[in-house]
Amino acid sequence: MVKKIVHVGEVACGADPLFLISGPCVIEDESVMMRTAEKLKEVSERLRLPLIFKSSFQKDNRSSLNYYRGPGLEEGLKVLARIKQTFGFPLLSDVHYPSQVAAAAEVLDVIQIPAYLCMQTDLMVAAAGSGRVINIKHGQFLAPDNMKNPAQKAVESGNDQIILTERGFTFGYNDLVVDPRAFYFLNQTGFPVVFDITHAIRKYGIPSADPKGGNRPVMPTIARAGVAAGVDGIFLEAHPDPTNALCDAASQLSMYDLEEFVKPLIELHEIEVRYRKSETMSS
Repeated sequence: MVKKIVHVGEVACGADPLFLISGPCVIEDESVMMRTAEKLKEVSERLRLPLIFKSSFQKDNRSSLNYYRGPGLEEGLKVLARIKQTFGFPLLSDVHYPSQVAAAAEVLDVIQIPAYLCMQTDLMVAAAGSGRVINIKHGQFLAPDNMKNPAQKAVESGNDQIILTERGFTFGYNDLVVDPRAFYFLNQTGFPVVFDITHAIRKYGIPSADPKGGNRPVMPTIARAGVAAGVDGIFLEAHPDPTNALCDAASQLSMYDLEEFVKPLIELHEIEVRYRKSETMSS
């Protein structure tokens, strides 16, 4: 199958180079954001790794009213715009309501549909109408081949600039499992596929600040599995001090560990691309 290439700024999603989506889970104070962006810029340039900067201006699925939800649409977009102006990154953030799409599209290069909301028709239609690239997170409750349905809603609304992101399946109570078959089925859609590694290790029902709220030791294993299965990009939330992050503290990667984490994934992706090309030539 010929995969569609979706351009996000200078990042060609679906082309041979592996690309990275990274940044703090939620927008925190500006010093945290700028320090993270500066470090990501260094890593991106040193590894020649195309990067899309991601952070949420609003987290609307926190399990308690006492948990930090972000600065909101207006202030959050201002911070993201400053990052773009300073470092030149294309930007990604998630929307939760159709009413947020127009303002978000003025700043963002990619509008992300959260996994819980991937079947919300009005939200998908509004995102498609923005003309921006749409990153649709795979709902934990959907079989992966059913992700063709929300993608088709966007296509029928006039926008085929779509990325699909895998982030694990609900398995039993408060646990997520990454099923390698998902990468096969998502690839069959023809859209670029991303693996959200840091959200796949979250332990639901446990506060994200609790060390038991994530399963970091399995990250290298599942990351290699996804890249070997042929994903086009990886999604790794990064923070200067994950333990004290205001969201997903147990699953974000330290930005100081990011470079060494992604190096073997870049090498593995290059091997997978060569293998895929040789298979195409032999057939």
